[in-house]
Amino acid sequence: MRSSHTQAQLAQVVAGLSEGVILIEADHTLSYANEAALTMHGVAELDDLGATISEYRANFVLRYRNHREIGPLQHPVERGLAGETFRDAVVEVHHARDPKKIWMHRIRSLVVTEAEGRPTGLALIMQDVSDHYEAEERFESMFRANPAPAVVCRLSDLRYVKVNQGFIDLTGFTRDQVLGRTFTEIDLLGQCEHRAAAVAHLHAGTPILQGEACLCVPADCEKYVIVAGHPIEMPGGERCMLFTFADLEDRRKAEAELRLSEERFAKAFELSPIPTALLSSEAEVSTSINEAYAAAFGDAADVTSVPWVEETERTRFKRELQRYGRVRAFEGRLRTRQGDILDCLVSAEPITVNGSSGLLCAVQDISSRKRTEAELISAIEAVMADASWFSHGVIEKLALLRNPPRSGKAPVTAEKLTARESDMLEGICRGATDEEIAGDLGVSLSTVRNHVTRLYRKIGVNRRSAVIVWARERGIGGTPTNGAGTSSKQGRKH
Repeated sequence: MRSSHTQAQLAQVVAGLSEGVILIEADHTLSYANEAALTMHGVAELDDLGATISEYRANFVLRYRNHREIGPLQHPVERGLAGETFRDAVVEVHHARDPKKIWMHRIRSLVVTEAEGRPTGLALIMQDVSDHYEAEERFESMFRANPAPAVVCRLSDLRYVKVNQGFIDLTGFTRDQVLGRTFTEIDLLGQCEHRAAAVAHLHAGTPILQGEACLCVPADCEKYVIVAGHPIEMPGGERCMLFTFADLEDRRKAEAELRLSEERFAKAFELSPIPTALLSSEAEVSTSINEAYAAAFGDAADVTSVPWVEETERTRFKRELQRYGRVRAFEGRLRTRQGDILDCLVSAEPITVNGSSGLLCAVQDISSRKRTEAELISAIEAVMADASWFSHGVIEKLALLRNPPRSGKAPVTAEKLTARESDMLEGICRGATDEEIAGDLGVSLSTVRNHVTRLYRKIGVNRRSAVIVWARERGIGGTPTNGAGTSSKQGRKH
């Protein structure tokens, strides 16, 4: 009676366990499974597991996940019935009729024996660790896929237990050269900023702030990186340190190229024969000047900004700079250190030097050129005062030198006028009215006005007096009449 009561109590205890329990008799039949064990297999009744071990193995396919730690690849049931006691055998369980149903079980065995020690049955006690292994697989997938170089170091013995492809590509190590090696063999914090503190954090299992370090890699060279450490807990509760890295080679090369570029700029700046200054972004303060600028306008201590003669020119220069962001060949007058006034072309371009923004300002002295141009114009005017002995082509060239065409427009010469436009030009130079020109040529007044308008547009004027000036500069024109213009071309038809 006591025995039956005890068995009932044991059945209640087993039924209430969160662990799954399956009892197997010596004749290989499944005699009992609690609710937790049925749930872990996705079934509702004992018969759904299988009446015997053979049926159970047919219904559920088991694959070890940690077979290297538990020895021969035997089915857990067979190992238990053989009298073997094992713990923490992790198996992947697939439902044979529905392969999408997968569970992860951690199993241990309990062999039931008689008084003589002969096995009479087997109990398989299991835990569902599916969530744990899914989390591990997610970590493994992210760790492998992460392009950032990474290594996992086990804190208990400071051995490297995981390494991803990014670290292999960064350093040139192979996986076998890293896995199982210790921190002392592969020092990840070589020449690290605040190395002593970083090593102390590693031993304490606390975060290691990022800092620059130097790795010794298989190519017998040094690899400069940024390294950081973050404590993590691996499956099974094992405490580790996750090291991540960023390659500094590209940044170091860029910094070296920047230094070289700034050195070249500094040499070119100092040796340039053109007066050049570095100004603030507002073109107000000179932060640096070269020797040519100092010779022309004074030392940096004396010259705090571009020495404009007229404040209006300074204002126009700054307005153009604000509008376009740069200035090209701005013509203005500057005062030298001796007090002389120079005609100059001033150009300014935004520039960044040593991390600071400013303006590179270059000054070109055009005083000599301006004097030469003025002298040339005076000479041309003196020559053209009596141009009767010059050819028409020479007169045209002199006129263009005196009044060059506006930028972007080709010069207009007398040869480019049509016959009718030449008639209009001749009549206007004689002082004839439109009506008189129409009578001389035998055409309508509207025809004359149309041709005069085209003549204005072609030579770039807007009144008759300007036409006469244009013609006189080119040696064209006759003696004006007293009002009634006559012409040898009377009778010409339109």
